[in-house]
Amino acid sequence: MNTETLRDAGAACTEFLLANADEDWTVRPPDLEWTVAEVVAHIANTLLWYAVDFAGGKTELSTTDITVGATAEPRELVRSVSATVTLLSAVVTQSASDARGWHPRGLADASGFAAMACDELFVHTSDAARGLGVAFTAPAPATEATLRRLFPWAPEGGDPWQVLLWANGRIALPDRPRLEKWRWHCAPLSEWDGQMPG
Repeated sequence: MNTETLRDAGAACTEFLLANADEDWTVRPPDLEWTVAEVVAHIANTLLWYAVDFAGGKTELSTTDITVGATAEPRELVRSVSATVTLLSAVVTQSASDARGWHPRGLADASGFAAMACDELFVHTSDAARGLGVAFTAPAPATEATLRRLFPWAPEGGDPWQVLLWANGRIALPDRPRLEKWRWHCAPLSEWDGQMPG
C-alpha cells in the first residue's frame, strides 16, 4: 500500500462524488444517522486527522481542532476530500521508513495510514452512493490492496469489493453473516497475530 494507491482512490471517489454533486445531499443513507453531506465531510475530516496523527507520532495528539463543516456546498465538500488526500499523501511520502503514528486500533505505519484512508474513501463513498440511490464500485486493484493490508484475515477468492464491504460490516457474504462488530489491523502486518479479531 502506497501513496499512489491512495491518490488513485481519492481520484475515483472524488470523481464519483462530483458527478453526483447536484443531487440532494441532505438525505440519509440506509442504516446511517448522517446525511450524505455529513458522510462526505467525515471522509475529509478523517483524512485530516490521519495526517495530524501520523505526523504527531506514537502518542495521541489531542490539541488540534480543525474540522470540515458538513454545511458546505457539495462541490466544496468534494474539494475538501481532494485536499485532504493530497495532504495525507504528502505526510506519508515524507515520513521516515520506520515512522509510526497513533490510532485507536494501533500504532500505524505509512502503509497503514494510506490503507485506512483508502478504506474511509471507498466505504463512505459507497454509503453516500446508497443515500443518493446510485451505484458505486471501488477500483479493483486499490480495493484488493486495501483489503489485504487492513483485513489480512478476510476470505480470499471472492469479489474484493464485496469482501471489503463485508469486512467493514456493511453487507453479508453468501457464506458469512454481516459483521456486527469489526476492526482492522493498521500496525505493520508483521505484527499481526494471525487471528481474526473477535
